Amino acid sequence: MDKKVVLITGASSGIGEAFAYECAKKGANLILVSRNYRALSEIARKIEGRYSVKVDIIEIDLSVEGAAQKLYIETQSRGLAIDILVNNAGFGKWGNFQDFDLKTYRSLLQLNINTLTELCYLYLPEMKSRNTGGIINVASSAALMPVPYAGVYSASKSYVLNFSEALHNELLGTGVTVTCLCPSGTKTNFAEVANNKVSVDENLYETAEHVALVGINGFLAKKSYVLSGKQKWTLVLLPRLLSRAMLLKLSGRVFKGIVNNKKA
Repeated sequence: MDKKVVLITGASSGIGEAFAYECAKKGANLILVSRNYRALSEIARKIEGRYSVKVDIIEIDLSVEGAAQKLYIETQSRGLAIDILVNNAGFGKWGNFQDFDLKTYRSLLQLNINTLTELCYLYLPEMKSRNTGGIINVASSAALMPVPYAGVYSASKSYVLNFSEALHNELLGTGVTVTCLCPSGTKTNFAEVANNKVSVDENLYETAEHVALVGINGFLAKKSYVLSGKQKWTLVLLPRLLSRAMLLKLSGRVFKGIVNNKKA
């Protein structure tokens, strides 16, 4: 990754911020994207001072229609050629389906699915023309099964996983890699955004730094997807061992407990 240019969305906190530090450690120059300009500025200052790499920041809300095109035009106008795109920006909501309004769900789907897809579409041609680089799309362990009480979120992440693996296969032999990172419990502010009444047991969670490193190593190893988290093997095995009906009943019981304010 030395001297490569890595664009990271959702870079102002959590896994996105961890990606920024881990990529900088490997010598990459960065483009950090978020709607939180102040946080991006502080992260950029620390990274440039610590690792002597170049960091550009772009303030933009990627949950609105047309944001992907706007971001692409901005990087083009700055003369920034993207070697690696990290589609990390996303959010979820935990609760009964009708606990949240349609505006919230539109923003969720726009960010988790539409913007991610559009950014892949816009930046892939340059990567293919150079026969190098690629994309890391951040999904979730929720992509592996239907999750009642987080139905829209888990469905959006199932899209990310299936889309990423399909694109990985299409690009075989081009020198361009697409890897999907599927984290399970991670120490970020994700749960608070998903439902601020939920209490999470962080003993079951991994650090954002570890999760980002799993994603980077998986990408460098040219894997189609990688899992992280202390629950990862359980989540992989359950869909293979249980019937669809049993799996749905189990995941529903677990998440019903979570939204009723039991430890997640």
